[in-house]
Amino acid sequence: MTTASSMPQDTQRHLTNLDGWRRFVEGPPLPPRRLTDAEYDALGDLEKAAFDEARLDHHAHLLVVATSTVRHTVASGRRLVLLNRHAISARRGLIVSGAAGTGKTIAITQLGRSHELMDRARHPTATDRIPAIYITVPPAATPRMIAAEFARFLGLPVMARLNMTDLMESVVGVCTDARTGLVLVDELHNISLTTRHGAEVADTLKYFSERIPATFIYAGIDVEHSTLLSGTRGAQIAGRFTLIPTHPFPYNTEWRGLVATMEKTLILRRHEPGTLATLDRYLHNRTGGMIGALSHQIRGAAIDALLTGTEKITKAGLEAVALDVAAESPEFRRSRSAR
Repeated sequence: MTTASSMPQDTQRHLTNLDGWRRFVEGPPLPPRRLTDAEYDALGDLEKAAFDEARLDHHAHLLVVATSTVRHTVASGRRLVLLNRHAISARRGLIVSGAAGTGKTIAITQLGRSHELMDRARHPTATDRIPAIYITVPPAATPRMIAAEFARFLGLPVMARLNMTDLMESVVGVCTDARTGLVLVDELHNISLTTRHGAEVADTLKYFSERIPATFIYAGIDVEHSTLLSGTRGAQIAGRFTLIPTHPFPYNTEWRGLVATMEKTLILRRHEPGTLATLDRYLHNRTGGMIGALSHQIRGAAIDALLTGTEKITKAGLEAVALDVAAESPEFRRSRSAR
């Protein structure tokens, strides 16, 4: 039985620091055991509270489903890592690009997790390796801010007195010594090559990609329609990186499978299995085929079912979960698909 003392104290997984990334790689805690009504009624008040809190935490976790996008990204990334293994320069990379909510971050972080787990299996006794790094590009980023993101992930001090050269050399040195093989850079759309700082940030990432013997994977919103692939700098990126586009899912067998997979993870005492499968068309219409919106709606309805004591998901419960503007607005969907 899960008790209050055995529940995870830090439920936030900050992927942009090494400790948080390693917790992510190790995976979420095991879900609570499903109890019959008799078993649940036999619990004391404190045990019931602890069990319910564990279920709330379980449903709050973002469920990762091996969609076709995730599988394609992982397979393509693994291939590039192998192709780049003996490259001296001009290593090739990957850009995962699409609208918000189409699973870009899930795809690249699953690639990073897969890479790190394989590295751990190959080197089970090594404690000094950092196989993968995950950073995000801050808004209005400068070269120093990008270098600082790398340093913070690695746990290196970021002091004002350190100049850019020292900071970058520290990052390159640690990554080289720690055998970093994969660098994941998210929120790439925060870089604009039309600004001086944006161009310098692109140059900084290029410098890191040339100095760190690793495969670089980028992710961002509609990168192919941005300035990142235009001009001289953009041409260099376009010449080295393969593009994987992400899209809303059509209503098809894969979508129905996604809904069924998510339903199997529910730990609700009165939920009738197969209920969501009968609502898969409604869920597609409501979310516009966006995997992020689907996950939010189902997890939100599950949490509401626990908090209200109904212990089951219904269409009315799903309707009560507010979604993002992109999912709720048909006009927004049409304007985005027209790009």
